[in-house]
Amino acid sequence: MALITLRNVSLAFGGPLLLDGVNLQVEPGDRLCLMGRNGMGKSTLMKLIGGEIPLDGGEIMRQQGLRVALVSQDVPQGVAGTVFDVVAAGMGNAAALLAEYHDISHRLALEGGDKLLSRLETLQKELEAAGGWHLHQEVEQLLGRLSLDPEAEFATLSGGTKRRVLLARALAAAPDILMLDEPTNHLDIDTILWLEEFLLREVKTLIFVTHDRAFARRLANRVAELDRGNLYAFSCGYDEFVSRREELLEAEATRRALFDKKLAQEEVWVRQGIKARRTRNEGRVRALKKMREEHRARQERVGSVKMQLQEAERSGHLVVEAEGVSFDWAGRTIIKNLTTTIMRGDRVGIIGPNGAGKTTLLRLLLGEISPKDGVVRLGTRQEVIYFDQMREQLDLEKSVQENVGEGNDTITINGKPRHVIGYLQDFLFTPDRARSPVRILSGGERNRLLLAKLFAKPSNVLVMDEPTNDLDAETLDLLEELLADYSGTLLLVSHDREFLNNVATSTLVFEGEGAVREYVGGYDDWLSQYRPPAPASAQVSQKQEKPRSQTERPRKLSFKEERELEALPDRIAGLEGEQEELHRTVADPEFYRTAGADVAGINARLAELEAELVEAYRRWEELEALRQ
Repeated sequence: MALITLRNVSLAFGGPLLLDGVNLQVEPGDRLCLMGRNGMGKSTLMKLIGGEIPLDGGEIMRQQGLRVALVSQDVPQGVAGTVFDVVAAGMGNAAALLAEYHDISHRLALEGGDKLLSRLETLQKELEAAGGWHLHQEVEQLLGRLSLDPEAEFATLSGGTKRRVLLARALAAAPDILMLDEPTNHLDIDTILWLEEFLLREVKTLIFVTHDRAFARRLANRVAELDRGNLYAFSCGYDEFVSRREELLEAEATRRALFDKKLAQEEVWVRQGIKARRTRNEGRVRALKKMREEHRARQERVGSVKMQLQEAERSGHLVVEAEGVSFDWAGRTIIKNLTTTIMRGDRVGIIGPNGAGKTTLLRLLLGEISPKDGVVRLGTRQEVIYFDQMREQLDLEKSVQENVGEGNDTITINGKPRHVIGYLQDFLFTPDRARSPVRILSGGERNRLLLAKLFAKPSNVLVMDEPTNDLDAETLDLLEELLADYSGTLLLVSHDREFLNNVATSTLVFEGEGAVREYVGGYDDWLSQYRPPAPASAQVSQKQEKPRSQTERPRKLSFKEERELEALPDRIAGLEGEQEELHRTVADPEFYRTAGADVAGINARLAELEAELVEAYRRWEELEALRQ
């Protein structure tokens, strides 16, 4: 028997129908992934199912006594108390006992006193009678797994931490249907993996919205897509859904093309005049009117984002070189003895738990902060743009247009002027939306706006700190293609495993106690190469067994160094070719009579070429020596 049934459900907010006659059944054991472009109504549908908003038409039938828990993207108003209190509130009748027991235990440890001790003993008995000890243990395990401080006041937490608390509260409630709206936002990869395992093991029926394709692939046994007010349900996993959806879209395009062709033919016929007004043709005229109405009512599929990166003059071949870099903060080692080299064109993913120091590493590599030990050398001619995960570059009180235009109606894109409104339409902002204040935008819209703002500026080094939050799968695909074709250098912090697999050519991974190690490839490549360090006792034993006469093996070339060595001959040939061309230019007697201000620039470039060739030959010899 279905837990919940939606029949012919409709909803609008003063415009076109957001939900237009939607039908859906959720059975026990369904793990339904709700897909759709940003703004199609996924979050709204979740709130309807959760009973948070009324519908305009149709009906929703729920199984008697059905318990539903929804974790929205937005933090609800009126949530107060400590983290433990908020999470325990999901436990129902035992919640008040748990919250008081936890509070008195904490006060007793600080203050002592017979009165508190007596009350604690009473609560222990009441909890035993209500089976509350098991619930207490569950709350503590959830708090530990989600890295939450039970004594912290909910009101003082950041937005991301508040969402983790609300997730814990929903998990603690053990509802019949658990609904999660973008649950992986603000979670690190380790926590996402734990959440996947927990949901598969402990939650029988689930409805979730996610942009994380790996998360959807692991969990979903059904997929439903919201598109232009309609809901299309598929009884399959994520990968099969993607394939079947493409087939449906192609079939729809064919049907619409045939319809439009027939409509055009009928419009030509009706303009012939007298023949169309004869009695025997009145039915054909009525059919034409019906076709016109159908065409007017048709909702076109939302277009795709048209993103393009403006590329500045190429940076130097070396972008960053870090040697023996360490960094401490508040007595804690964040990074210890990191050595890495980032060359032009590298796409480096950065992986690590929340709070490990990923953003700190970015700032070190960009030269914004200085290391405690070691040296960071920056390359030349760098034009850096930075996507920050908190979107602090956006002014919430200004309009979308003002944030991108910065007071101007036009901006320059690849050397050509464009009106800001037209440019924003490439990022799916209508003219009305472009004039709206940023504070009313959804999370996905703010992400698209920040991309539009940054991509309006030329760059050769692109730094992206969690760029995938709130973006729909289609926009993620386009962003991946754009970054794959970017000839500059990319530094990417992300918890999206598929995004890392598709974009990164190497990864820097935080592996605990300040250790940051480099691996070739993306997330899956790291997993295949990673070997946890042996326990200290095992390392000591291995050292004792090693014969004293055994010499250390010579260091071999890494994959990155092999690639660099293979590219060096072509690089040297290119530099020498440019050098030869410039020498021919300056040897021409006409050059100094006509070149004017170009003389100094060409001479400076010749000096640069000489220095780059010296360095390239030195590096070639160094790598060749290691290969032997």
